[in-house]
Amino acid sequence: MTKHLGVHIGAEMLCLALTHRSYSFEHGGIPTNERLEFLGDSVLGVLVTDHLYRTFPDGAESSLAKLRASVVSTFALATAARRIGIGQHIRLGQGEIRTNGADKDSILADTLEALIGAAYIEGGFARAEQIVAQHIIPLLDDDDVMGAGKDWKTLVRMVTENNGLGDPVYQIDSTGPDHARSFTATLVVQGVSYATAQGGSKKEAEREAARASWPAIKELDHAGVA
Repeated sequence: MTKHLGVHIGAEMLCLALTHRSYSFEHGGIPTNERLEFLGDSVLGVLVTDHLYRTFPDGAESSLAKLRASVVSTFALATAARRIGIGQHIRLGQGEIRTNGADKDSILADTLEALIGAAYIEGGFARAEQIVAQHIIPLLDDDDVMGAGKDWKTLVRMVTENNGLGDPVYQIDSTGPDHARSFTATLVVQGVSYATAQGGSKKEAEREAARASWPAIKELDHAGVA
């Protein structure tokens, strides 16, 4: 695991970073990676902000903020986590295993943040930066990943409104126990179903469904929405 991650993390800390709350729930409430995730989220934000500040000296605050939001989004972090191969190492409860939790964007992104937090605990910003520089900063040059920062639901709504197609509808379903519920959303426009996507919340599932549907939705547009 650490070979693909690119930094050394001690066995005990690594195990903690890979322990999802669903596994803890089924194993007597052992510690989870949520505190490390909380820490890693902040460390990641600092490191990405520092990189953007130094890389784009003339960049406006609003532009830098959009870049940061895109590269630390759930979709972007999950993409990085899949490329590293994190999913197969996450300790999950049986419910999450049955619903393919190892490939859910929210779980992958949270676990990557926990690993960044673990690296920071053991080696400070220098070690955490190795992960960020190797696996996350390169996403800034990935057009597919950076596009995920767009407000896809608003873009979809603009197309449906401008073209007299009514309001977009998101059909929601959920699975799993309350402590680890997963949501599925399907975008429907005038009775036609478009993409279906998963998320750790209704909002995330709807956003991902809108993003996945966008290539088809924009073909319906006759009013020039970008």
